[in-house]
Amino acid sequence: MTSPFPQDADRAVLIARVHTPSLGAVLALATPEALYDLSSIAPTSADLLAMNDPAAQIAAKRSQLPKLADMQAVLGNSQLAEPDHSIAHLLAPCDLQPIKAAGVTFVASMLERVIEEQARGDASKALAVREKISKVIGDNLRAIVPGSDKAMQVKALLMEMGLWSQYLEVGIGKDAEVFTKSQAMSAVGYGAQIGIHPESHWNNPEPEVVLAVSPQGIVQGVALGNDVNLRDVEGRSALLLGKAKDNNASCAIGPFIRLFDANFTIDDARQAEVRLVVTDDKGFMMEGSSSMQQISRDPLNLVAQTLNANHQYPDGFMLFCGTMFAPTQDRFAKGQGFTHAVGDCVTVSSPRLGELTNWVNTCDQITPWTYGSRALMRDLARRGLL
Repeated sequence: MTSPFPQDADRAVLIARVHTPSLGAVLALATPEALYDLSSIAPTSADLLAMNDPAAQIAAKRSQLPKLADMQAVLGNSQLAEPDHSIAHLLAPCDLQPIKAAGVTFVASMLERVIEEQARGDASKALAVREKISKVIGDNLRAIVPGSDKAMQVKALLMEMGLWSQYLEVGIGKDAEVFTKSQAMSAVGYGAQIGIHPESHWNNPEPEVVLAVSPQGIVQGVALGNDVNLRDVEGRSALLLGKAKDNNASCAIGPFIRLFDANFTIDDARQAEVRLVVTDDKGFMMEGSSSMQQISRDPLNLVAQTLNANHQYPDGFMLFCGTMFAPTQDRFAKGQGFTHAVGDCVTVSSPRLGELTNWVNTCDQITPWTYGSRALMRDLARRGLL
């Protein structure tokens, strides 16, 4: 593994969560040298992100923050398949926030969702379906603004051709697809194993930017994320989205939340280039990328479609923005595209957000998730922080 830190780490305000044997989960400020306890400012990540200008709150007390742990020791332990719980290791940087995701926000991934649907989850049919759809649609949808008059004209045309899909509806229609990826506290962090369901034989990583949003709908910062997807399950039926998306360790966020400040703003997030690398011990490598500049809905529009007069989030939320990465590179059989193998190393990176690396295993072989909200509340109460 390389460094999880962004290239301008000396100018970044990076929020981490660390599990320590004596304190439980602790909110921390991360630097390449050390982790500093933020408990005097906020007991949880959700509390910190609910504050007005959390980066300024941290800056005002920066010199008073006690050192929690040596960063290199924590990174070394976090990279183990089974971390030593007698010493600290990194967690996902969010805690009480629900984990939401926006789907079908890029043209390339939208077409892959249509292909999954047309192939009914059968990877062997993917190539033929992809060629058929590409001949008709191509890249002509890239410049269409979702919900616009032009988009509605394209919708009518595709319906006449028998190519309309529920994925095209949320891709170019007025309403975004926003769903619950997984429960609060369920995401894994840097170095952890990430899970694919053992029944799935066609699946992929999804490298994404994740927005950290306050209860008031203010985006306070961003992180990297991997929204693991089971293509065969969702392809059989969109009603199986829960099984396709929400399984043990099927969501990774991290390594840190980079808070917005004078050095990094929402406009920087809009320009983010997210890179994906998947390797195994047999020499396989797949590379991909996702450019936030190509997103069809602005990140703030996705936030507004998630939190509004009709729906509130008192603990804030984390929102995956979707990906343009389309996993079409063949791995095991011609025309079937990519699918994971146990032992894959998956790295999602962006120059100003760092690197999030995880190892693939099946969900039933990964240590079960047991440290939830009740456990966190007990630890915070024991430390006198509630």
